[in-house]
Amino acid sequence: MDAEAIRSIQAPLKARYRDDPASAVVTLTASGRVGGEGIACSVETGRALVEAGLHPASGGSGLQACSGDMLLQALVACAGVTLRAVAVALDIDVRDGTVTAEGDLDFRGTLGVDKNAPVGFRDIRLRFDLDSDADDERLATLLKLTERYCVVYHSLRNPLTVSAAIARTPS
Repeated sequence: MDAEAIRSIQAPLKARYRDDPASAVVTLTASGRVGGEGIACSVETGRALVEAGLHPASGGSGLQACSGDMLLQALVACAGVTLRAVAVALDIDVRDGTVTAEGDLDFRGTLGVDKNAPVGFRDIRLRFDLDSDADDERLATLLKLTERYCVVYHSLRNPLTVSAAIARTPS
């Protein structure tokens, strides 16, 4: 795909969203099922069923996907796709590359060992190692725009409202 191809695909969408801002709001949904054997939750990904379980640092076997790993994987996927789209739009040749996210967790928080220990990631680092002839200024622009347009990156960086509720289902 080249810059013209991505522009032609996105142009009608951008026009529609400018004319009808409400049409740009899409609710994404993830769902899973709890129950069955062990402490696990099966998550539908749209491509495959993923069973998430406890991380070994909190008592898991390591045989199931850790939700913390899945969060980092979502960040890598979104940032990678965004970077590729921005590179194409800016006509920056990225021949190859890797996207890596790593995050620091203190399991004392999630296990209730220390009430002052944070629950969740303290720090997340996202790194792109790219094979490109682009100069430093163009790569800086690529990074800036990737950060600007990556949905998962923004969701993690900016405060948002998250709510939880329990509803009873009939037995």
